[in-house]
Amino acid sequence: MGKIIAIANQKGGVGKTTTAINLAASLAVLEKRVLIIDADPQANTTSGLNFDPSATDHRTLYEILIGKIGAPDALIQTELDKLHMIPSHINLVGAEIELLDVPDRESVLKKALEPIKDNYDYIIIDCSPSLGLITVNCLTAADSVMIPVQPEFFALEGLAKLIQTIRIVQNGINPALTIEGFVVTMFDGRTKMHNQVVSQLKDHFKDMVFNTIIQRSIRLSEAPSYGKPIVLYDVMSNGTSNYFNLAQEVLEKNNG
Repeated sequence: MGKIIAIANQKGGVGKTTTAINLAASLAVLEKRVLIIDADPQANTTSGLNFDPSATDHRTLYEILIGKIGAPDALIQTELDKLHMIPSHINLVGAEIELLDVPDRESVLKKALEPIKDNYDYIIIDCSPSLGLITVNCLTAADSVMIPVQPEFFALEGLAKLIQTIRIVQNGINPALTIEGFVVTMFDGRTKMHNQVVSQLKDHFKDMVFNTIIQRSIRLSEAPSYGKPIVLYDVMSNGTSNYFNLAQEVLEKNNG
């Protein structure tokens, strides 16, 4: 049975989509069957894997959530053999409203994934930078949450609201939900503040912080504009080794 990991942080610009794409790609290169779901109306994961979010022929997460199609109908094969995707579209913004009157509205995605969950070792969900109904659906469907953290001054303060939302979901809808871990992104070791924030994060969350740190990298930021994960854009880059290390940590934590 596949493990579902939601990549979430309501703060934008923390490397959430970069982490979703490159963790999923690294797991796929490591011979795991992986599905990545773009649950953000901005559809950056979709375009970052070389698909046009505005293309009308794509069946997307929006159509799944409003019950027009089943999850198997939206699967797309990516450039990597073992990596499939369910794309997003700007229409996903409307799903928040359309789900309001649906029974068990928080569990629509969880139910939709049931027919395909066993086909994958890992399902990675790139959540939107908000804590609305779509993100709650992602957290309800997920087994765990991975939280990217940019090492800046207000990083720890910004985590409080997300952790509160996770606890609400744990207490009400998905008691099995766990925190997979916090991953530091966009790290520059030359910056005193970055080192201080990482130290504070580890003091506060202990072994919930991944050992792997994602370093700031021009190649990593360039890759999405070419529609490729970093492993296909520059296999020798620090970004590739960073995300392979993160994938290995995830595998070790979950016993492969």
